[in-house]
Amino acid sequence: MHADIVVLPGDGIGPEIVAATLPVLEAVASRFGHRFSFAEHDIGGIAIDRHGEPLPAETLEAARKADAVLLGAVGGPKWSDPSAKVRPEQGLLAIRKALGLFANLRPVRPHPAALGASPIKSELLQGVDIMVVRELTGGIYFGDKTRTDTEATDLCRYSVVEIERVVRSAAALARGRRGHLTSVDKANVLETSRLWRDVATRVMREEFPDVTLEHQLVDSMAMHLLSRPRAYDVIVTENMFGDILTDEASMLAGSLGLLASASLGAGRVGIYEPIHGSAPDIAGKGIANPYATILSAAMLLRHSLRLEAEAAAVEAAVSSALDAKVFTADLAAAGQGVDTRSAAQAVVERLA
Repeated sequence: MHADIVVLPGDGIGPEIVAATLPVLEAVASRFGHRFSFAEHDIGGIAIDRHGEPLPAETLEAARKADAVLLGAVGGPKWSDPSAKVRPEQGLLAIRKALGLFANLRPVRPHPAALGASPIKSELLQGVDIMVVRELTGGIYFGDKTRTDTEATDLCRYSVVEIERVVRSAAALARGRRGHLTSVDKANVLETSRLWRDVATRVMREEFPDVTLEHQLVDSMAMHLLSRPRAYDVIVTENMFGDILTDEASMLAGSLGLLASASLGAGRVGIYEPIHGSAPDIAGKGIANPYATILSAAMLLRHSLRLEAEAAAVEAAVSSALDAKVFTADLAAAGQGVDTRSAAQAVVERLA
């Protein structure tokens, strides 16, 4: 098959990890007889510098026409003033919304060879396999905001339709896995969470009676996620709770550098990116971990291009590299670790 992939390197380590991932996709194309075309565009801070806005119109137009979008990271200290009217993160929020992407999938599956890098006891991590589904278009991030000299407000808003569609997506995933869905809210305090719980309960009762539904309050979920992570299969939650919980869940895997994500909507196009940030402290040093971006590319193959065997081959190649202890600095002992390109090359070699 032929696929057009828009590449958005972004800021910080973004260009390095994306550049390391493209040869992996090219190796997949070579091995399986596909042709992938890559078109690079700006987003985030680099787009502000070059175009005066975090999401140039040409970037969005290219993304709309593409089969999939591979993204590095956005943001950095150069653009970190929270009071600035134009910020890199606005580009990411805007492109997700413009493409109608409402479900952010973040798998957490600790690799046995990397358990030592996690601060969590290894016996708690064996067999952990979680899929977190975070809602992307609603909640406090997108609500009306006000600011005066003496106070500020952020409106948290959710509609029935927004909750229904993300719960359906998560339930469908749970149905194909272990049949257990945990819905996370704060229904003892927030009206939006009470609506969330009511809608989730109805959707599951009417459409997914074969999937077990469990409700958890977000504060207790934060505790259980670390104390008994094997108890969870698919977790679905609203925008801000999902943002926080998935960063917490990264500790189960040992490093943010191992966690991929896919932002999906009703169509085939999606945005695929590592969940970590732009890591400006190590940008330009060539030591960033590319595995999360490579695993995001595997999700791209699976969800947008419908190439399951190819996606599984990439995941197996990453797993084999980790088995061989091809570790970057975030996973290795202090002062050790291979560089970004060497880690990616280990994956390419295993795909050959």
